[in-house]
Formats: sequence, structure tokens, C-alpha cells
Amino acid sequence: MTKVSVGPMDNNAYLLSAGGEQLLIDAANDAGTLLDLIGDTGLRTVVTTHRHGDHWQALAEVVRVTGAESLAHADDAAEIPVVTRTLHDGDTIEVGGHSLDVIHVVGHTPGSIVLAYRGAHLFTGDSLFPGGVGNTRGVKENFESLIGDVERKLFGRFGDDTWFYPGHGKDSTLGAERPHLAEWRERGW
Repeated sequence: MTKVSVGPMDNNAYLLSAGGEQLLIDAANDAGTLLDLIGDTGLRTVVTTHRHGDHWQALAEVVRVTGAESLAHADDAAEIPVVTRTLHDGDTIEVGGHSLDVIHVVGHTPGSIVLAYRGAHLFTGDSLFPGGVGNTRGVKENFESLIGDVERKLFGRFGDDTWFYPGHGKDSTLGAERPHLAEWRERGW
């Protein structure tokens, strides 16, 4: 896995390489930087974690140059410029003989997803960060949905040694964040 920060909002993009294939998570910005990272190996798939524009500014260019398949959750796909296949909770994405599980977490956007690799790595987009869940713009129902999904579908399913990689900023582990779940819920954002 290679992580690179791109664009004015310092979005993280992740390139996974396995078995001669590559998958990019969030073609957020700076298409040239991402294409240099992809290199001559080519790109099989791009997954967009959610509909917000800072996570797909380079998507059309990366797909045009590489011919990669572009995937996003069905509930966000209409807001993303290039989607060739929609995803749903429980789907699996293959790259080089390895599988990533799609976990739908509603609240940051209707179609936000987390990708889980071997139960040890989570690519969380803007749904989970060190210090809290993603922005729900003060909408109580969205916050309750997001914190509930994160608690059940991530913290309830994966162990403390599971690393997560957000859409911006630093990585963390579920174990480092787990003691703070109650305060996140109390804080309400």
C-alpha cells in the first residue's frame, strides 16, 4: 500500500498493489501525481469512498488514461462523474487475488463506504478519523446514523489492532480510538 496526500484539502489517496494488479482508493486530486504513482503497472479499479468533490477531482482523468473500472456505492453514484459499477453493503472487490469487503456506513453521505482488508486494515474515507466520526453538518439524524454504523460495523466487528486509514490526515488503530466512543457520542459530532 502506498499513501499520498493530494490537493488543497490534503486528501489521502491509497494505491494497493497485489499480484500485478492495482486498485486506487479516492482519485481525489492531482491526476498527474496519481498517474505517476500508478506507473506502468496500470490500474484495474478506482473506488470512491463517497460523493464529496474533494474525493474525486482526478477521477475522470485517471479513468480516461488508465481505463480502470470506477466503483462507488449506489446511493452516491449519481453525484460522482464516472461510475462504471455500483457497490452495496457486503460486496467484495478483488485486486490481485485479494479481497476487500465493502461496508456501507450512512451519515457523512448516504453512500459512504469503508473498505476492509483481511480484518486488519480499514479504508474509512471521511466516516472515521482519529478523534471522531466524519462531519454530519449538524444534522442529528445523520450523526446518530454514522456513529451507530461506526460502532456496530467497525468497532463491533474488528479488533483493537485493526489499522484504519482516513480520507484526510493520519492513520490510527481502533484500539487507540475505542476508549473515546462514549465521548464522541456525547459530543454529538
